[in-house]
Amino acid sequence: MEIQEIERSIIKKYRKEIWSPFIKAIKEFKLINDGDKVAVAMSGGKDSLLLAKVIEELHKHSKVDFDVVYISMDPGYDKINREQLEKNLDYLGIDGQIFDTHVFEIAEEVSKGEYPCYMCARMRRGNLYAKAQELGCNKIALGHHMNDVIETIMMNVLYAGNFKTMKPRLKAQNFDNMELIRPFYYIKEEDIIKWRDYVGLHALNCACTVTKSQEAYTRKMIKYMIADMKKENPDVEKSILKSAENVNCDMVIGYQLKGVKHSFLEEFND
Repeated sequence: MEIQEIERSIIKKYRKEIWSPFIKAIKEFKLINDGDKVAVAMSGGKDSLLLAKVIEELHKHSKVDFDVVYISMDPGYDKINREQLEKNLDYLGIDGQIFDTHVFEIAEEVSKGEYPCYMCARMRRGNLYAKAQELGCNKIALGHHMNDVIETIMMNVLYAGNFKTMKPRLKAQNFDNMELIRPFYYIKEEDIIKWRDYVGLHALNCACTVTKSQEAYTRKMIKYMIADMKKENPDVEKSILKSAENVNCDMVIGYQLKGVKHSFLEEFND
């Protein structure tokens, strides 16, 4: 497919599913403002590649005066995945910078081969922050979509015994004046998949060289559970998403605010 048609599809064909909810999140959460320099982090997957194209369109047409760079970290991909990443950037006309790291190798070594995914995720995030800071950026855009958000909420409730979500905007803890933004907060994964298939994009999946045969079993179970609930309640995804905006602290047993734990017993004098 020609690049012009790929770009047009974002604004026209998938306007309702992709462009409009993207703009809604940008405006509602003030994700990109005048003077920002945004690093779009591209893993090579469908979500981050579409994010790069959508922000590229925003940069072309928006009245907001911001700069943008497109970065892709190679954490140790094998040759096939590295070549596919390069092909995808070329196919989409993205002027991306690929920088090499040894994240896969180090994560496996440090975790001694057992569940390296957590360590890998932390190291990848740290490397992205460092690269963005080196390039003079003050924000990093990630391709987490609405389903990532609601699945994270349910995983925390059902498996971790807490209530936490993915914020659409987050201050970096270890990098001064750096924020993480999630412009796809209102975009459904199924619509990203439709766009990917429409434009004929062969995006990477995890591409991990350490745990290729393992599946994110817990998240997959959550996906199945939500899909099953949608049969009875088509709005269940919206309800889960909204729950993070409507937490009533007057009606919970305990909560944590700025690192300090609070209990409902504080309202009693005994």
